[in-house]
Amino acid sequence: MSSPDVGGRGRGTGPRVAVVGAGIVGLSTAYALTELGVRPDVYEVGVPGNGQSTGQSRLFRHSHEDPRLIAWARESRAVWRTWQDRLGVELVSEDGAVSIGPDAGQRLALLRQAGVPARMVDADELAKLLPLVRGRRSGDPAPAMLDETAGAIRTQAAIRALAAAVDGEIIGDDVLSVHTAGTGAPTGRAQVRSVSRRADYDTVVVCAGRGTPALARGAGLTLPVEFGAHARVTFAVRGEPPARLACLQDNSGEFTAGSVYAAALPGGRAYALGASGHVAARADGSVVDPDGLAGLADGATAYVRAALPGLDPDPVGHVHCWTTELPWSSDGVAVWQAGPGGGRGGQVLFVAGNNLFKHAPALGRALARAAVGEELAADLRPEARLGSAPRA
Repeated sequence: MSSPDVGGRGRGTGPRVAVVGAGIVGLSTAYALTELGVRPDVYEVGVPGNGQSTGQSRLFRHSHEDPRLIAWARESRAVWRTWQDRLGVELVSEDGAVSIGPDAGQRLALLRQAGVPARMVDADELAKLLPLVRGRRSGDPAPAMLDETAGAIRTQAAIRALAAAVDGEIIGDDVLSVHTAGTGAPTGRAQVRSVSRRADYDTVVVCAGRGTPALARGAGLTLPVEFGAHARVTFAVRGEPPARLACLQDNSGEFTAGSVYAAALPGGRAYALGASGHVAARADGSVVDPDGLAGLADGATAYVRAALPGLDPDPVGHVHCWTTELPWSSDGVAVWQAGPGGGRGGQVLFVAGNNLFKHAPALGRALARAAVGEELAADLRPEARLGSAPRA
């Protein structure tokens, strides 16, 4: 067991790196560091994966408005496969994802430009991919597109497998502050102060979700994160689960005013669904309208009653999670740097964004490379505004 005051003692000759947060991005970063031969310290105040990464499934999709984000998703899908083979557990299903709505053709064009397998599907194939759906009401149904290599992320399996595979220490402690040289840390070092420890590192990577902006302020940075809370609702499949149950993005507006996304739980006996939108939250963690979460859940239930007769409309589970959106996109992501960087020691990387589960493997590898001295990927710098829609 490490001493409560470990100073600058390292392990071996490699860089000393800490990761703050053991959600999917933090664990992916820690495992990517393991791939590079670095043994990180991972700080997590709670159960790994039980914050914004909670739940039993997430939708992996390539489809985004920003072509750069499609490229990141494509890279991430390849890493998911590599890790799946190496860790011996299914991490993403092979069921695909259906996107329904007037923008399906545009989404298809962007995916094809990026080399992602995708095609339009007719009503008969849609019924096979998503046997839960009700026939579309109009005589001219909204177009539907299949992202062939998308699927449901096995979230709990991913968290467990990565946490077990990290060659480092997962420290159950609450981090109060992270400093770079000049803001409280020794020259050439970054310092973590937690409830029971003080430790110095070459690099600290902060992937603490809603807690990231507060830690960044202590290092002299202001992150433009917009806080909120979101609800996902789980419904049981009626009868025997189908052999294939694709994920869903419904932007048609036919059964609800907003959009809907959904992904099957392992085994296909339940479907987790969320309606678009979130309830605003303050930086102190208070929800502006607590009843709004019930409204989001009710909206998901109403959609199931109208559009998915293959599901029992009485919910069997609820997941409520924080959202941490950047102002340019609900899918935006960026990394802020404090300290010298460039392999000179004492840098801190602060990761912010929303909907990051699908991108976690590629993002984790990029963060790991930056932690050991490579330049941070240009797409991840805040000025790149990754995830923003292209200008007309």
